[in-house]
Amino acid sequence: MIAFDTNLLVRIAVNDDIEQAELAEQLLSSNEVFISRTVLLETEWVLRSVYKKSHTEIAQYFEKAMVTENLIMENTLEVTQALKWYKLGADFADAIHLCVCGEHILHTFDAKFCKKASDFHITPAFKIL
Repeated sequence: MIAFDTNLLVRIAVNDDIEQAELAEQLLSSNEVFISRTVLLETEWVLRSVYKKSHTEIAQYFEKAMVTENLIMENTLEVTQALKWYKLGADFADAIHLCVCGEHILHTFDAKFCKKASDFHITPAFKIL
């Protein structure tokens, strides 16, 4: 098994460097590839901020990646839930933070984050300080 860095996922998503995208695709087709949640977080940020991709486009890309043969994501259940909330309009990083907390109460100073979580009926526990 090998692990991908953010730039390989981005190359596949945007195909802005054909040679690199093809190499990334070849690696994926010939290896089991592990994707960490930190790579997902950074990939979402790059696709949104640099490439100006919409939430819908990014969510579709991640959902497609999750069912790609040979691709194994860290915390698949949590990522799946985070993508549901992301598609509702939640920030991807915030959704991941909530999902991986498990039964622990997430403490935060971010009132906007808490309001959004309440608005989206995101159920993991959080507490604004």
